[in-house]
Amino acid sequence: MSNQTAGALRGHPIVTGFHDEPTGSIQYVVADPATKRCAIIDPVLDFDPKSGATATRSADALLAHIEREGYELEWILDTHPHADHFSAAGYLHDRTGVPTAIGEKVIDVQRLWKGLYNLPDTFRTDGSQWSRLFADGERFRIGDLEVEVMFTPGHTLASIAYRIGDAAFIHDTLFMPDSGSARADFPGGNAHALWRSIRRIMALPDDTRLFTGHDYRPGGRAAAWESTVARQRSENPHLVETPTEEAFVAMREARDRELPMPKLILHSLQVNIRGGRLPEPEANGRRYLKIPLDSLDGAAWGD
Repeated sequence: MSNQTAGALRGHPIVTGFHDEPTGSIQYVVADPATKRCAIIDPVLDFDPKSGATATRSADALLAHIEREGYELEWILDTHPHADHFSAAGYLHDRTGVPTAIGEKVIDVQRLWKGLYNLPDTFRTDGSQWSRLFADGERFRIGDLEVEVMFTPGHTLASIAYRIGDAAFIHDTLFMPDSGSARADFPGGNAHALWRSIRRIMALPDDTRLFTGHDYRPGGRAAAWESTVARQRSENPHLVETPTEEAFVAMREARDRELPMPKLILHSLQVNIRGGRLPEPEANGRRYLKIPLDSLDGAAWGD
């Protein structure tokens, strides 16, 4: 990998991860120790696909942690529209009034999936379901901590990472070193783009703490979600064994052809392109999800 490094950001945030066992997702509370201001990253809205029941246990646990620690919530952040769980950003915004944010390329994902779901013209594809859309390189603060947004597409069109002090929240780019990299075969995904995003992350300072978005506990080990740039570079087989873009893309595309589709992708995207909100109630007061049949063929999975 490249020896080029990006400049370090000041600060050492307090990071608490919450592993969601049903989906393997990691939710984060990230706090500035000086001001006790904090952000939530990638919150989960509980969903039982068998019964159709939703719940807010996971999101409420984040709020309870924030209250116990005496933190003040400033941001509710998503890294991308997730394909394996419902985002709780909308629920948390309604509970707290705190602004929500995601990367500005989410509008491209909205347009793509609006067509796949045949959503009505009234569905907005301008990202207005979030309080703020971040551009690549944009900076903001959590308390006194400086945050930089990094555009990291490949897994999706809209994926971003958040650099917060000496930490980076890289979600679906790299997993823990024993688990390799994320898939790139979702609609709008691209293995070449994923390779470039991983290179960008690997150019961060070696001691940057990297926090991934999922852990599926290979071999039954305990859930884990923190590594470093140096550890990923030396231990992750998708970096060590495929050191060129050509080799990485060949490996990634071959692996993706063998992977089953995530069981909640068709459920979750119609919620997550709405900023983590369920569809509007119909005339009987009930909400419904739409499942497009025979839609995700080979053409739909391409770029």
